[in-house]
Amino acid sequence: MILTVTLNSAIDKVLLIDEFKPNFPMQAKKVLLSVGGKGLDSSVVLSHLGVKTIGLTFVAGENGRTLIELLDGYEIIPEAIWVRGETRICYVIAETNTGKVSHIKFGEMLIDQDHVDQFMQVFTNRLSSCSWLICAGSIPKSLPNSFYGTLVQRAALAGVPTLVDTLESASIEALPYKPAIVKMNWNEFERTFNVKTTRLEDLFAVARQVFHQHHLENLVLTCGVDGIIAITQEGIYHVRAPLQKVVNAAGAGDGVSAALVWRLSLGDRWVEALRWAGATAAAVVLTEGTADCNFRDVQNILPHVVVKNLSETSV
Repeated sequence: MILTVTLNSAIDKVLLIDEFKPNFPMQAKKVLLSVGGKGLDSSVVLSHLGVKTIGLTFVAGENGRTLIELLDGYEIIPEAIWVRGETRICYVIAETNTGKVSHIKFGEMLIDQDHVDQFMQVFTNRLSSCSWLICAGSIPKSLPNSFYGTLVQRAALAGVPTLVDTLESASIEALPYKPAIVKMNWNEFERTFNVKTTRLEDLFAVARQVFHQHHLENLVLTCGVDGIIAITQEGIYHVRAPLQKVVNAAGAGDGVSAALVWRLSLGDRWVEALRWAGATAAAVVLTEGTADCNFRDVQNILPHVVVKNLSETSV
């Protein structure tokens, strides 16, 4: 069982268009509702991979009720803490001609101390039966930026490793508690550590510096069509899956998180876990809904994923 935590839940309203052209009328080819929020999207991917998962999240209002219905459709075990305000709507503009995805978010939840106490009780109870924890996404304004750090610390005391996928202060605040995996995309990495890179080679060099400077256990960066960079205790890797005809890339990074913790929980070494992560992310972009994927697509892509070991010795 894998537990995901999403502090800032959302419903994705996906608009599939050919290409976004400002100042021109555009016709959406299709509009659909999907699960939103990075942790819950990892739960969606896990459900497609046949892995049991619990989605712990704050929800509010009518959007919150709709979100729970969507989760039920994936057979994700929902642990919903009801709060004031409204679960966000995230308008996802997915361009099929370019593969680009844009997000416009609206709504805010208001979380009180009573809600936090309830959340922590459920978190503690569920943690005892889980092999991994994924903490992912932004933190609502009514919670401190140290919240993920608190969860990572408690998970460590319970012997449960954590993958943290967030950015800026929410990520920095969690680092002292030694999450097993720190994950983010290229842009989020630059914003979090105040760096700028234009080439993949530069990103590798800066990522190694950050890895050592912050004494990280494992660092994973998703880089879109440039694949995945992983600096781990077993080595430094560059992962590339065959390029796909992108339908909707939203949730591909959450597919990486889901596949990594799943395979590592089964005892895979990093090379094999990263191969599954690359295949899963590639399969996600083939579907219309956020984080949806077909397990058969994952299996078909898997043999064609290349994991290049850039260091024969551990870092």
